[in-house]
Amino acid sequence: MTEIAVHTERVDDIPLLISQQQAMGLAEIINHLAPRHGNRQGLSLGELVIGWLAFILSESDHRLSYVEPWAAEQQQTLSYLFGQLVTPDDFTDDRLGDALIVLSDDAVWTELENQLNQRLIRVYALPADTVRVDTTTAALYHDSQTSSLAAYGHSKDHRPDLAQLKILLVTLDPLAMPLVTMTTPGNWADDILYLPAVAEARRSLAGNGPMLYVGDSKMEAQTTRAQIDRDGDYYLLPLSQKGAQRQLLTDQVAAVLAEKTPNLTDIYPVGVAETDTDKRMGQGRESVRSQEADLNGFLHQWQERLLLIHSPTLAASGMRGLQQRLQEAEAQLVALTPPPGRGKRQAKELPALEADVKQILSRYDVADYLQVAYRCLIAER
Repeated sequence: MTEIAVHTERVDDIPLLISQQQAMGLAEIINHLAPRHGNRQGLSLGELVIGWLAFILSESDHRLSYVEPWAAEQQQTLSYLFGQLVTPDDFTDDRLGDALIVLSDDAVWTELENQLNQRLIRVYALPADTVRVDTTTAALYHDSQTSSLAAYGHSKDHRPDLAQLKILLVTLDPLAMPLVTMTTPGNWADDILYLPAVAEARRSLAGNGPMLYVGDSKMEAQTTRAQIDRDGDYYLLPLSQKGAQRQLLTDQVAAVLAEKTPNLTDIYPVGVAETDTDKRMGQGRESVRSQEADLNGFLHQWQERLLLIHSPTLAASGMRGLQQRLQEAEAQLVALTPPPGRGKRQAKELPALEADVKQILSRYDVADYLQVAYRCLIAER
């Protein structure tokens, strides 16, 4: 009787992850940008990368030292998927390190993003007219002195004690497909990142016509808006309540309130008939203002549309938040001057009390809604 040796491997989602990357052409693009060294044996750099990405996604683990033993456990599966003999030596630390060196080159990474985006958008015939741009930060338990990326800056995670890096992501609507990723030191300002990101997105979407770039208020820098308009594209962003813009919103709202019959346009979700008033999202009006900005010695002028929108749902939510802040602020203000009694600390100096009051009003952003009066009481002996 002939003994049959049975080798069993748990494949999980590995075939799906690798075959999807092969269909995307990721390996071919990487191999084109970084050709195989004449002495290199085994998997090409592109095949190594998609195998490594399959490990990261399947195991939720980014550590290099665990890839080689993983490949040993999946050797038959990997060999079948790559159409050649795959050994654990294909995924050693030094080979993975070589891949990191190649991908860390900014020129290689940018061209990789562009070629991959152009290929995917064409294959799937994705709509390419709306792009979203946003930044975030990631806190690191890392020594900022030994890293060019880890730095101390404004922490969105409320962890100013930790160094962080900043990541900008450009995605294509409505799929949220990543187009551009930029990783920068955590103390860099957001506004300087938008134009380079928009330029890279434009390269990826070459030939797709004018684009709408949607961002947050940090994209409102005058030169950013001017450059997007000069390049023939569009932008959409909320104006921050800073400086003259706060007064601009106040004036716009005051103009509407001053009208006996405001000329407002009803806003409905896409596909909803205007006769279905129960589904009305809000009301608004549009105005136009002239803008200009200096772009490397060239004065660019354009017309900017301002949209003033009233959302009942958002207004109700804001009112609930304001009521809660008012209640909490009032409770803390009262606590500053408790009724006389044993163990009750009374304020003795008016400047110190005024400073505490100012801090509470600022913390809860209710200085425009609460009025504080001071009265000095002299206890009788």
